[in-house]
Amino acid sequence: MKLSTRDAPGYFARPEPQRTGLLIYGADAMRVALKRQEVIAALIGPAGEEEMRLSRIPAGDLRKDPAVLQDAIKAQGFFPGQRVVFVEDATDAMAPIVTDALADWAEGDAQVIVTAGQLKASSKLRKLFETHKNAYAAGIYDEPPSRAEIEATLAKAGLTGVGNDAMADLTTLSRDLDPGDFRQTMEKLALYKLGDDAPVSAADITACAPTSTEAALDDVLNIVAEARSGEIGPVMKKLKAQGIQPVGLCIGATRHFRALYTAASDPGGAAQGIARMRPPIFGPRRDRMLRQAQKWGVVRLEQALTLLTDTDLQLRSAGQHAPAMALVERTLIRLAMMAAR
Repeated sequence: MKLSTRDAPGYFARPEPQRTGLLIYGADAMRVALKRQEVIAALIGPAGEEEMRLSRIPAGDLRKDPAVLQDAIKAQGFFPGQRVVFVEDATDAMAPIVTDALADWAEGDAQVIVTAGQLKASSKLRKLFETHKNAYAAGIYDEPPSRAEIEATLAKAGLTGVGNDAMADLTTLSRDLDPGDFRQTMEKLALYKLGDDAPVSAADITACAPTSTEAALDDVLNIVAEARSGEIGPVMKKLKAQGIQPVGLCIGATRHFRALYTAASDPGGAAQGIARMRPPIFGPRRDRMLRQAQKWGVVRLEQALTLLTDTDLQLRSAGQHAPAMALVERTLIRLAMMAAR
């Protein structure tokens, strides 16, 4: 029987122990693995693997010894409880082996969980489970998680009290991160909020969300964009001490001002432009960049990008004799003075 994309999340969370088996297939191996882990954990519980109620059969072992699947299904364990036989990375070549095993399945035998990559509608393995009266087949597609799936992830991480604004940020984050990375971020957020009864805020998400920009670099770019030229010198000394290279600093500044330009030039306004940023920008940092984009405007941001491009060309020029970091610092001061006009 087929599990629809609407019904599958509910079944993964509460699988039926009396079923013969379940096939989970899809092109994204991480998504398939997460759903398989969820189903198996729901069937055998947290102690199931320790009690040897889970048998893992890699595809290579099954090809070498087809009887290993049927033996594992019929085997009797030392501990009471539901048993599961997990066949990993199955292909259509194994369909006859799995067909024989399911045909010989009886009540009380281990449930068979099979994972596979992308399978066509004509796949023998897929047809086996879709037409079986006591088994299910579920396709996992590369689609953003639904609100229900996000709420289930939050519940598993022990997170409650998520407001509408924070949920909107989490929804955006879930669409830009791999499922495994999103789950890890939620676990990190749960630890971050441990002992804190206040609702999850956008600032909390910002603190835990993966970022590709170093905080020290963000500091100097915000100083420049907010016309605080007197603070540039001390921050530049910190950046030098951290080993940040002039070219890298110039690239970071260009990326920041290009993001501001993209936001400021958006037909729907700067707020809409910020909302469309990828990777997404959250919480206070989003509000700060929105204010910067609105203050600078399209014309001055174009001038800033021209200045940064010229500086980058000078840094890469073979005839450049001025100290590279001093050249970048002068450019940043000029940008800060430009913002103050």
